[in-house]
Amino acid sequence: MIFGQGVPPANTTEYRITSRTAQEGRTVMGETPFFGHIIDGKEIESADGARFETVNPWTREPWAKVALGGKPEADLAMTAARRAFDTGPWPQMGYAARQELLHRLGDLMETHTDELASADSRDMGKPLAQCRHDVARAALNFRFFADHAKMAVADTLPSDSGHHVYSRFEPAGVVVAIAPWNFPLMLETWKVAPALAWGNTVVLKPAEDTPTSAAILGRLAIEAGFPEGVFNVVHGYGPNSVGEALTKDPRVDRITFTGETGTGRIIATAAAQNLTPVSLELGGKNANIVFADANLDNAVDWSIQSIFRNAGQICLSGSRLYVQRPIFDEFLTQFVAKAEAMKFGDPLDPATEFGPLASEEHFTKVKGYIDSVQEEGGRIATGGVGHGWVVKPTVLVDMPPGSRQVCEEIFGPVVVIHPFDTEDEVVGLANGTPYGLDAQLFTENLHRAHRVSARLNVGTVWVNCFFIRDLRAPFGGAGSSGIGREGGNFSREFFTEPKAVVMQIDPA
Repeated sequence: MIFGQGVPPANTTEYRITSRTAQEGRTVMGETPFFGHIIDGKEIESADGARFETVNPWTREPWAKVALGGKPEADLAMTAARRAFDTGPWPQMGYAARQELLHRLGDLMETHTDELASADSRDMGKPLAQCRHDVARAALNFRFFADHAKMAVADTLPSDSGHHVYSRFEPAGVVVAIAPWNFPLMLETWKVAPALAWGNTVVLKPAEDTPTSAAILGRLAIEAGFPEGVFNVVHGYGPNSVGEALTKDPRVDRITFTGETGTGRIIATAAAQNLTPVSLELGGKNANIVFADANLDNAVDWSIQSIFRNAGQICLSGSRLYVQRPIFDEFLTQFVAKAEAMKFGDPLDPATEFGPLASEEHFTKVKGYIDSVQEEGGRIATGGVGHGWVVKPTVLVDMPPGSRQVCEEIFGPVVVIHPFDTEDEVVGLANGTPYGLDAQLFTENLHRAHRVSARLNVGTVWVNCFFIRDLRAPFGGAGSSGIGREGGNFSREFFTEPKAVVMQIDPA
Protein backbone atom coordinates (compact mmCIF):
# COMPACT_ATOMS: atom_id res chain seq x y z
CA MET A 1 0.00 0.00 0.00
CA ILE A 2 1.13 3.58 -0.50
CA PHE A 3 0.01 5.18 2.72
CA GLY A 4 2.46 7.69 4.16
CA GLN A 5 4.68 6.98 7.13
CA GLY A 6 3.48 8.42 10.42
CA VAL A 7 5.66 11.23 11.75
CA PRO A 8 5.33 12.68 15.27
CA PRO A 9 4.19 16.32 15.32
CA ALA A 10 7.04 18.75 14.92
CA ASN A 11 8.14 20.75 17.95
CA THR A 12 9.31 23.66 15.80
CA THR A 13 7.70 25.80 13.11
CA GLU A 14 9.72 24.12 10.36
CA TYR A 15 7.88 22.04 7.80
CA ARG A 16 8.64 18.32 7.98
CA ILE A 17 9.01 16.05 4.98
CA THR A 18 7.23 12.72 5.43
CA SER A 19 7.79 11.14 2.03
CA ARG A 20 8.80 12.23 -1.46
CA THR A 21 7.05 9.69 -3.64
CA ALA A 22 4.33 7.11 -3.47
CA GLN A 23 6.99 4.43 -3.04
CA GLU A 24 8.60 5.91 0.09
CA GLY A 25 7.50 6.05 3.70
CA ARG A 26 5.07 3.15 3.64
CA THR A 27 3.09 2.44 6.78
CA VAL A 28 4.41 -0.29 9.03
CA MET A 29 1.82 -2.97 9.75
CA GLY A 30 -0.32 -1.95 12.72
CA GLU A 31 0.51 1.76 12.57
CA THR A 32 -2.12 4.36 11.78
CA PRO A 33 -1.63 5.67 8.23
CA PHE A 34 -0.63 9.33 7.93
CA PHE A 35 -1.31 11.67 5.02
CA GLY A 36 0.50 14.99 4.73
CA HIS A 37 0.19 18.04 2.52
CA ILE A 38 1.76 17.81 -0.94
CA ILE A 39 3.46 21.17 -1.45
CA ASP A 40 6.26 22.10 -3.84
CA GLY A 41 7.07 18.50 -4.68
CA LYS A 42 7.27 17.25 -1.10
CA GLU A 43 4.92 15.68 1.43
CA ILE A 44 5.04 17.71 4.63
CA GLU A 45 3.52 18.13 8.07
CA SER A 46 1.81 21.35 9.07
CA ALA A 47 4.05 23.99 10.59
CA ASP A 48 2.54 23.43 14.04
CA GLY A 49 2.33 19.65 13.66
CA ALA A 50 -1.47 19.75 13.86
CA ARG A 51 -3.38 16.71 12.60
CA PHE A 52 -6.96 15.52 12.38
CA GLU A 53 -8.51 12.09 12.04
CA THR A 54 -10.53 10.78 9.13
CA VAL A 55 -13.34 8.44 10.17
CA ASN A 56 -14.55 5.28 8.46
CA PRO A 57 -18.35 5.76 8.25
CA TRP A 58 -19.03 2.01 8.46
CA THR A 59 -17.02 1.34 11.63
CA ARG A 60 -17.49 4.92 12.87
CA GLU A 61 -13.86 4.80 14.02
CA PRO A 62 -10.83 6.82 12.87
CA TRP A 63 -8.68 4.95 10.38
CA ALA A 64 -6.01 7.52 9.43
CA LYS A 65 -4.42 10.79 10.51
CA VAL A 66 -4.09 13.79 8.22
CA ALA A 67 -2.06 16.98 8.44
CA LEU A 68 -4.33 19.84 9.50
CA GLY A 69 -3.40 22.95 7.58
CA GLY A 70 -4.34 26.59 7.99
CA LYS A 71 -3.41 29.93 6.50
CA PRO A 72 0.37 29.22 6.65
CA GLU A 73 0.01 26.04 4.59
CA ALA A 74 -2.35 27.75 2.13
CA ASP A 75 0.20 30.53 1.68
CA LEU A 76 3.04 28.05 1.23
CA ALA A 77 1.12 26.15 -1.45
CA MET A 78 0.06 29.33 -3.21
CA THR A 79 3.63 30.64 -3.22
CA ALA A 80 4.85 27.37 -4.74
CA ALA A 81 2.13 27.31 -7.39
CA ARG A 82 2.68 30.97 -8.26
CA ARG A 83 6.42 30.49 -8.63
CA ALA A 84 5.96 27.32 -10.69
CA PHE A 85 3.67 29.17 -13.07
CA ASP A 86 5.57 32.45 -13.30
CA THR A 87 9.11 31.08 -13.54
CA GLY A 88 8.81 27.31 -13.93
CA PRO A 89 8.76 25.17 -17.04
CA TRP A 90 5.15 23.99 -16.91
CA PRO A 91 3.36 26.70 -18.96
CA GLN A 92 6.17 26.76 -21.54
CA MET A 93 6.62 22.99 -21.62
CA GLY A 94 4.28 22.45 -24.55
CA TYR A 95 1.23 20.27 -24.95
CA ALA A 96 3.08 17.09 -25.91
CA ALA A 97 5.36 17.15 -22.86
CA ARG A 98 2.47 17.83 -20.50
CA GLN A 99 0.45 15.14 -22.26
CA GLU A 100 3.18 12.59 -21.58
CA LEU A 101 3.30 13.41 -17.86
CA LEU A 102 -0.48 13.38 -17.50
CA HIS A 103 -0.69 9.98 -19.18
CA ARG A 104 2.08 8.74 -16.91
CA LEU A 105 0.03 9.87 -13.91
CA GLY A 106 -2.99 8.04 -15.34
CA ASP A 107 -0.87 4.88 -15.63
CA LEU A 108 0.23 5.16 -12.01
CA MET A 109 -3.34 5.69 -10.85
CA GLU A 110 -4.40 2.48 -12.58
CA THR A 111 -1.45 0.63 -11.05
CA HIS A 112 -2.51 1.85 -7.61
CA THR A 113 -6.25 1.34 -8.08
CA ASP A 114 -6.53 -0.71 -4.88
CA GLU A 115 -4.97 2.00 -2.70
CA LEU A 116 -6.97 4.84 -4.22
CA ALA A 117 -10.28 2.94 -4.14
CA SER A 118 -9.71 1.75 -0.58
CA ALA A 119 -8.93 5.30 0.55
CA ASP A 120 -12.18 6.70 -0.84
CA SER A 121 -14.18 3.74 0.48
CA ARG A 122 -12.77 4.09 4.00
CA ASP A 123 -13.19 7.86 3.99
CA MET A 124 -16.81 8.07 2.85
CA GLY A 125 -18.35 4.60 3.04
CA LYS A 126 -18.87 4.10 -0.68
CA PRO A 127 -18.88 0.44 -1.82
CA LEU A 128 -15.42 -0.58 -2.97
CA ALA A 129 -16.60 -1.69 -6.42
CA GLN A 130 -17.97 1.80 -7.07
CA CYS A 131 -14.72 3.35 -5.84
CA ARG A 132 -12.74 1.22 -8.27
CA HIS A 133 -14.96 2.53 -11.05
CA ASP A 134 -14.26 6.07 -9.82
CA VAL A 135 -10.51 5.46 -10.06
CA ALA A 136 -10.88 4.35 -13.67
CA ARG A 137 -12.91 7.47 -14.45
CA ALA A 138 -10.38 9.65 -12.65
CA ALA A 139 -7.51 8.22 -14.71
CA LEU A 140 -9.62 8.77 -17.85
CA ASN A 141 -10.00 12.44 -16.90
CA PHE A 142 -6.24 12.91 -17.07
CA ARG A 143 -5.96 11.01 -20.35
CA PHE A 144 -8.88 12.81 -21.98
CA PHE A 145 -7.83 16.34 -21.11
CA ALA A 146 -4.17 15.65 -21.91
CA ASP A 147 -5.22 14.54 -25.41
CA HIS A 148 -7.89 17.21 -25.79
CA ALA A 149 -5.46 20.05 -25.07
CA LYS A 150 -2.96 18.59 -27.54
CA MET A 151 -5.53 18.21 -30.33
CA ALA A 152 -7.74 21.26 -29.76
CA VAL A 153 -7.88 23.79 -32.57
CA ALA A 154 -8.08 27.57 -32.38
CA ASP A 155 -9.79 30.05 -34.70
CA THR A 156 -8.46 31.65 -37.84
CA LEU A 157 -10.71 34.58 -38.76
CA PRO A 158 -10.90 35.77 -42.38
CA SER A 159 -10.16 39.45 -42.85
CA ASP A 160 -10.66 41.74 -45.85
CA SER A 161 -8.39 44.47 -44.53
CA GLY A 162 -5.00 42.98 -45.29
CA HIS A 163 -4.67 41.46 -41.84
CA HIS A 164 -4.45 37.94 -40.44
CA VAL A 165 -6.48 37.33 -37.26
CA TYR A 166 -6.20 34.22 -35.11
CA SER A 167 -6.80 33.12 -31.52
CA ARG A 168 -4.56 31.63 -28.85
CA PHE A 169 -5.51 30.05 -25.54
CA GLU A 170 -2.94 30.93 -22.89
CA PRO A 171 -3.00 29.25 -19.46
CA ALA A 172 -4.79 31.40 -16.92
CA GLY A 173 -2.27 30.97 -14.07
CA VAL A 174 -2.84 29.49 -10.63
CA VAL A 175 -6.02 27.46 -10.18
CA VAL A 176 -7.58 26.73 -6.79
CA ALA A 177 -9.67 23.56 -6.93
CA ILE A 178 -12.03 22.79 -4.04
CA ALA A 179 -13.56 19.34 -4.25
CA PRO A 180 -16.54 17.67 -2.53
CA TRP A 181 -16.67 14.50 -0.45
CA ASN A 182 -19.17 12.45 -2.44
CA PHE A 183 -16.90 11.52 -5.39
CA PRO A 184 -13.54 12.56 -3.93
CA LEU A 185 -10.97 11.35 -6.44
CA MET A 186 -13.16 11.54 -9.53
CA LEU A 187 -14.28 15.14 -8.99
CA GLU A 188 -10.81 16.24 -7.90
CA THR A 189 -9.39 15.03 -11.20
CA TRP A 190 -12.28 16.56 -13.15
CA LYS A 191 -10.90 19.92 -11.98
CA VAL A 192 -7.18 19.23 -11.81
CA ALA A 193 -6.77 17.44 -15.15
CA PRO A 194 -7.95 20.22 -17.51
CA ALA A 195 -6.24 22.91 -15.46
CA LEU A 196 -2.90 21.10 -15.74
CA ALA A 197 -3.39 20.09 -19.36
CA TRP A 198 -3.78 23.72 -20.39
CA GLY A 199 -0.60 24.75 -18.56
CA ASN A 200 -1.88 26.05 -15.24
CA THR A 201 -0.54 25.18 -11.81
CA VAL A 202 -2.96 23.92 -9.15
CA VAL A 203 -3.65 24.05 -5.44
CA LEU A 204 -6.20 21.39 -4.53
CA LYS A 205 -8.15 21.47 -1.29
CA PRO A 206 -9.96 18.15 -0.84
CA ALA A 207 -12.98 17.91 1.44
CA GLU A 208 -11.90 17.41 5.04
CA ASP A 209 -14.12 14.32 5.29
CA THR A 210 -12.34 12.62 2.35
CA PRO A 211 -8.72 13.81 2.22
CA THR A 212 -6.68 10.66 1.69
CA SER A 213 -7.04 9.89 -2.03
CA ALA A 214 -5.97 13.46 -2.83
CA ALA A 215 -2.76 12.93 -0.86
CA ILE A 216 -2.12 9.67 -2.69
CA LEU A 217 -2.75 11.45 -6.01
CA GLY A 218 -0.20 14.08 -5.00
CA ARG A 219 2.37 11.39 -4.21
CA LEU A 220 1.78 9.78 -7.58
CA ALA A 221 2.22 13.14 -9.35
CA ILE A 222 5.63 13.44 -7.70
CA GLU A 223 6.48 9.90 -8.80
CA ALA A 224 5.32 10.70 -12.34
CA GLY A 225 7.88 13.51 -12.52
CA PHE A 226 5.75 16.64 -12.23
CA PRO A 227 7.90 19.75 -11.63
CA GLU A 228 7.89 21.18 -8.11
CA GLY A 229 4.95 23.43 -7.31
CA VAL A 230 2.83 22.40 -10.29
CA PHE A 231 0.37 20.29 -8.28
CA ASN A 232 -0.17 20.95 -4.59
CA VAL A 233 -2.61 19.44 -2.08
CA VAL A 234 -3.49 21.22 1.17
CA HIS A 235 -5.70 19.67 3.84
CA GLY A 236 -7.87 21.73 6.14
CA TYR A 237 -11.25 23.28 6.76
CA GLY A 238 -13.16 26.11 5.08
CA PRO A 239 -13.98 29.17 7.21
CA ASN A 240 -10.96 30.70 8.97
CA SER A 241 -8.78 27.96 7.50
CA VAL A 242 -7.35 26.74 4.21
CA GLY A 243 -10.49 27.23 2.15
CA GLU A 244 -11.03 30.85 3.12
CA ALA A 245 -7.35 31.71 2.72
CA LEU A 246 -7.18 30.24 -0.78
CA THR A 247 -10.37 31.81 -2.10
CA LYS A 248 -9.42 35.27 -0.82
CA ASP A 249 -5.82 35.18 -2.09
CA PRO A 250 -5.26 37.81 -4.81
CA ARG A 251 -2.62 35.56 -6.44
CA VAL A 252 -5.34 33.14 -7.58
CA ASP A 253 -6.38 33.30 -11.24
CA ARG A 254 -9.24 30.76 -11.26
CA ILE A 255 -11.39 29.03 -8.63
CA THR A 256 -13.33 25.86 -9.40
CA PHE A 257 -15.66 24.48 -6.74
CA THR A 258 -18.15 21.64 -6.48
CA GLY A 259 -20.36 21.50 -3.42
CA GLU A 260 -23.32 22.91 -1.56
CA THR A 261 -25.04 26.03 -2.91
CA GLY A 262 -24.57 28.10 0.27
CA THR A 263 -20.83 27.47 0.26
CA GLY A 264 -20.73 28.36 -3.43
CA ARG A 265 -22.23 31.77 -2.66
CA ILE A 266 -19.57 32.38 -0.01
CA ILE A 267 -16.78 31.44 -2.43
CA ALA A 268 -18.25 33.63 -5.19
CA THR A 269 -18.40 36.57 -2.77
CA ALA A 270 -14.77 36.09 -1.75
CA ALA A 271 -13.62 35.71 -5.35
CA ALA A 272 -15.48 38.85 -6.41
CA GLN A 273 -13.22 40.99 -4.22
CA ASN A 274 -10.31 40.10 -6.53
CA LEU A 275 -12.41 39.71 -9.69
CA THR A 276 -11.31 36.07 -9.80
CA PRO A 277 -13.35 34.01 -12.28
CA VAL A 278 -15.21 31.09 -10.70
CA SER A 279 -16.76 27.87 -11.93
CA LEU A 280 -19.35 26.58 -9.48
CA GLU A 281 -21.13 23.22 -9.73
CA LEU A 282 -23.62 23.34 -6.88
CA GLY A 283 -26.64 21.51 -5.51
CA GLY A 284 -29.65 20.06 -7.23
CA LYS A 285 -33.22 18.97 -6.62
CA ASN A 286 -33.55 17.11 -9.86
CA ALA A 287 -36.66 15.83 -11.58
CA ASN A 288 -36.94 12.32 -13.01
CA ILE A 289 -39.93 12.04 -15.35
CA VAL A 290 -41.39 8.70 -16.43
CA PHE A 291 -44.04 8.83 -19.14
CA ALA A 292 -46.62 6.09 -19.59
CA ASP A 293 -45.04 4.93 -22.85
CA ALA A 294 -41.61 4.35 -21.25
CA ASN A 295 -39.90 0.98 -21.22
CA LEU A 296 -40.91 0.20 -17.64
CA ASP A 297 -38.07 -2.15 -16.74
CA ASN A 298 -35.49 0.28 -18.11
CA ALA A 299 -37.09 3.23 -16.32
CA VAL A 300 -37.19 1.41 -12.98
CA ASP A 301 -33.60 0.21 -13.24
CA TRP A 302 -32.16 3.61 -14.11
CA SER A 303 -34.36 5.39 -11.57
CA ILE A 304 -33.01 3.11 -8.83
CA GLN A 305 -29.45 4.05 -9.85
CA SER A 306 -30.39 7.70 -10.11
CA ILE A 307 -31.39 8.05 -6.46
CA PHE A 308 -29.74 5.18 -4.58
CA ARG A 309 -26.27 4.92 -6.12
CA ASN A 310 -23.67 6.21 -3.65
CA ALA A 311 -26.41 6.18 -0.98
CA GLY A 312 -28.10 9.09 -2.74
CA GLN A 313 -25.10 11.34 -2.15
CA ILE A 314 -25.03 12.61 -5.74
CA CYS A 315 -25.90 16.17 -6.66
CA LEU A 316 -27.31 14.79 -9.94
CA SER A 317 -29.69 12.30 -8.30
CA GLY A 318 -33.32 12.20 -9.40
CA SER A 319 -34.82 12.91 -6.00
CA ARG A 320 -38.18 14.13 -7.38
CA LEU A 321 -39.67 11.23 -9.33
CA TYR A 322 -42.75 12.00 -11.44
CA VAL A 323 -44.59 9.00 -12.93
CA GLN A 324 -47.52 9.35 -15.34
CA ARG A 325 -50.72 8.15 -13.72
CA PRO A 326 -51.59 5.14 -15.98
CA ILE A 327 -48.41 3.32 -14.88
CA PHE A 328 -47.95 4.87 -11.43
CA ASP A 329 -49.07 1.90 -9.33
CA GLU A 330 -47.13 -0.66 -11.36
CA PHE A 331 -44.00 1.49 -11.38
CA LEU A 332 -44.19 2.08 -7.63
CA THR A 333 -44.56 -1.63 -6.92
CA GLN A 334 -41.50 -2.55 -8.99
CA PHE A 335 -39.47 0.40 -7.70
CA VAL A 336 -40.12 -0.42 -4.04
CA ALA A 337 -39.27 -4.08 -4.60
CA LYS A 338 -35.92 -3.22 -6.19
CA ALA A 339 -35.15 -0.69 -3.45
CA GLU A 340 -35.81 -3.29 -0.77
CA ALA A 341 -33.62 -5.85 -2.58
CA MET A 342 -30.50 -3.69 -2.50
CA LYS A 343 -27.68 -5.22 -0.42
CA PHE A 344 -26.22 -2.89 2.15
CA GLY A 345 -23.32 -3.60 4.46
CA ASP A 346 -19.57 -3.17 4.84
CA PRO A 347 -18.38 -1.07 1.87
CA LEU A 348 -15.23 -3.19 1.61
CA ASP A 349 -17.35 -6.31 1.00
CA PRO A 350 -17.55 -6.86 -2.80
CA ALA A 351 -21.23 -7.85 -2.49
CA THR A 352 -22.23 -4.50 -0.96
CA GLU A 353 -24.32 -2.23 -3.19
CA PHE A 354 -25.24 0.34 -0.59
CA GLY A 355 -23.16 1.73 2.28
CA PRO A 356 -23.56 4.22 5.10
CA LEU A 357 -23.78 7.97 4.76
CA ALA A 358 -20.44 9.74 4.75
CA SER A 359 -20.47 11.28 8.23
CA GLU A 360 -22.44 11.49 11.44
CA GLU A 361 -23.32 15.11 10.70
CA HIS A 362 -24.75 14.20 7.32
CA PHE A 363 -26.58 11.16 8.71
CA THR A 364 -28.26 13.40 11.29
CA LYS A 365 -29.35 15.82 8.56
CA VAL A 366 -30.87 13.13 6.33
CA LYS A 367 -32.51 11.40 9.29
CA GLY A 368 -34.23 14.68 10.13
CA TYR A 369 -36.02 14.66 6.78
CA ILE A 370 -37.24 11.10 7.36
CA ASP A 371 -38.35 11.80 10.93
CA SER A 372 -40.54 14.70 9.78
CA VAL A 373 -42.35 12.90 6.91
CA GLN A 374 -45.54 12.27 8.86
CA GLU A 375 -45.81 15.78 10.27
CA GLU A 376 -45.27 17.15 6.74
CA GLY A 377 -48.28 15.10 5.59
CA GLY A 378 -46.63 12.23 3.69
CA ARG A 379 -45.83 8.59 4.32
CA ILE A 380 -42.90 6.23 3.92
CA ALA A 381 -43.55 3.43 1.41
CA THR A 382 -40.29 1.72 2.33
CA GLY A 383 -36.96 2.51 3.94
CA GLY A 384 -35.99 4.46 7.01
CA VAL A 385 -32.97 4.45 9.29
CA GLY A 386 -30.75 1.37 9.53
CA HIS A 387 -27.72 0.36 11.58
CA GLY A 388 -25.11 2.99 12.44
CA TRP A 389 -25.04 5.79 9.86
CA VAL A 390 -27.07 3.83 7.31
CA VAL A 391 -30.26 5.25 5.83
CA LYS A 392 -32.01 2.52 3.85
CA PRO A 393 -33.32 3.20 0.34
CA THR A 394 -36.32 5.33 1.27
CA VAL A 395 -39.40 5.99 -0.87
CA LEU A 396 -41.85 8.74 0.12
CA VAL A 397 -45.35 9.17 -1.29
CA ASP A 398 -48.24 11.58 -0.76
CA MET A 399 -45.85 14.42 0.14
CA PRO A 400 -47.41 17.90 -0.20
CA PRO A 401 -45.80 20.02 -2.97
CA GLY A 402 -44.47 22.57 -0.48
CA SER A 403 -42.95 20.09 1.98
CA ARG A 404 -39.26 20.19 2.86
CA GLN A 405 -38.77 16.74 1.35
CA VAL A 406 -40.02 17.99 -2.03
CA CYS A 407 -38.31 21.38 -2.05
CA GLU A 408 -34.94 20.96 -0.31
CA GLU A 409 -31.85 19.04 -1.37
CA ILE A 410 -31.66 16.06 1.01
CA PHE A 411 -28.52 14.56 -0.55
CA GLY A 412 -29.34 11.09 0.66
CA PRO A 413 -31.17 7.91 -0.43
CA VAL A 414 -34.61 9.52 -0.19
CA VAL A 415 -36.92 9.90 -3.18
CA VAL A 416 -40.36 11.49 -3.37
CA ILE A 417 -42.67 9.92 -5.99
CA HIS A 418 -45.64 11.83 -7.43
CA PRO A 419 -48.18 10.96 -10.12
CA PHE A 420 -48.84 13.37 -13.01
CA ASP A 421 -51.25 13.53 -15.92
CA THR A 422 -50.02 15.78 -18.75
CA GLU A 423 -46.74 16.84 -20.32
CA ASP A 424 -47.35 20.52 -19.58
CA GLU A 425 -48.11 19.71 -15.97
CA VAL A 426 -44.93 17.74 -15.36
CA VAL A 427 -42.70 20.27 -17.12
CA GLY A 428 -44.09 22.93 -14.81
CA LEU A 429 -43.45 20.71 -11.77
CA ALA A 430 -39.93 19.89 -12.92
CA ASN A 431 -39.05 23.55 -13.45
CA GLY A 432 -40.70 24.65 -10.20
CA THR A 433 -37.44 24.87 -8.24
CA PRO A 434 -34.57 27.35 -7.94
CA TYR A 435 -32.19 24.53 -8.87
CA GLY A 436 -31.36 23.56 -12.44
CA LEU A 437 -28.61 20.97 -12.48
CA ASP A 438 -30.07 18.07 -14.48
CA ALA A 439 -33.15 16.01 -15.25
CA GLN A 440 -34.00 12.55 -16.50
CA LEU A 441 -36.94 11.54 -18.65
CA PHE A 442 -38.15 8.18 -19.88
CA THR A 443 -40.26 7.86 -23.00
CA GLU A 444 -40.30 5.86 -26.23
CA ASN A 445 -41.78 8.85 -28.11
CA LEU A 446 -38.93 10.52 -30.00
CA HIS A 447 -40.84 13.77 -30.52
CA ARG A 448 -41.67 14.02 -26.83
CA ALA A 449 -38.06 13.30 -25.85
CA HIS A 450 -36.75 16.23 -27.90
CA ARG A 451 -39.64 18.51 -27.00
CA VAL A 452 -39.44 18.01 -23.23
CA SER A 453 -35.63 18.13 -23.18
CA ALA A 454 -35.78 21.58 -24.73
CA ARG A 455 -38.28 22.83 -22.13
CA LEU A 456 -36.43 21.71 -19.01
CA ASN A 457 -34.38 24.48 -17.39
CA VAL A 458 -31.31 22.41 -16.53
CA GLY A 459 -27.70 21.87 -17.58
CA THR A 460 -28.04 18.21 -18.57
CA VAL A 461 -30.98 16.03 -19.64
CA TRP A 462 -30.62 12.24 -19.66
CA VAL A 463 -33.19 10.47 -21.85
CA ASN A 464 -33.81 6.79 -20.99
CA CYS A 465 -30.56 6.65 -18.98
CA PHE A 466 -28.63 8.34 -16.17
CA PHE A 467 -25.06 9.40 -15.38
CA ILE A 468 -23.72 8.74 -18.88
CA ARG A 469 -21.02 11.30 -19.59
CA ASP A 470 -19.26 12.51 -22.71
CA LEU A 471 -16.30 14.55 -21.48
CA ARG A 472 -16.58 16.86 -24.50
CA ALA A 473 -20.09 17.99 -23.51
CA PRO A 474 -20.86 21.00 -21.29
CA PHE A 475 -21.38 20.16 -17.63
CA GLY A 476 -22.85 22.52 -15.06
CA GLY A 477 -26.11 23.90 -13.77
CA ALA A 478 -28.56 26.77 -14.06
CA GLY A 479 -30.02 28.93 -11.31
CA SER A 480 -28.96 27.88 -7.80
CA SER A 481 -27.13 24.88 -9.28
CA GLY A 482 -24.13 26.87 -10.35
CA ILE A 483 -22.21 29.20 -12.61
CA GLY A 484 -20.34 28.22 -15.74
CA ARG A 485 -19.72 25.01 -17.64
CA GLU A 486 -16.77 22.62 -17.79
CA GLY A 487 -15.88 19.76 -20.13
CA GLY A 488 -14.05 19.75 -23.47
CA ASN A 489 -13.79 23.23 -24.97
CA PHE A 490 -15.82 24.62 -22.08
CA SER A 491 -12.98 23.69 -19.72
CA ARG A 492 -10.55 25.29 -22.15
CA GLU A 493 -12.54 28.53 -22.04
CA PHE A 494 -12.45 28.59 -18.25
CA PHE A 495 -8.88 27.50 -17.58
CA THR A 496 -7.29 29.74 -20.24
CA GLU A 497 -7.19 33.38 -21.25
CA PRO A 498 -8.34 33.47 -24.89
CA LYS A 499 -6.23 35.94 -26.83
CA ALA A 500 -6.71 37.53 -30.24
CA VAL A 501 -3.63 38.08 -32.41
CA VAL A 502 -3.99 40.55 -35.31
CA MET A 503 -1.18 40.66 -37.86
CA GLN A 504 -0.78 43.07 -40.70
CA ILE A 505 -0.09 41.18 -43.94
CA ASP A 506 -0.34 43.97 -46.51
CA PRO A 507 1.44 47.18 -45.44
CA ALA A 508 -0.71 49.09 -47.93
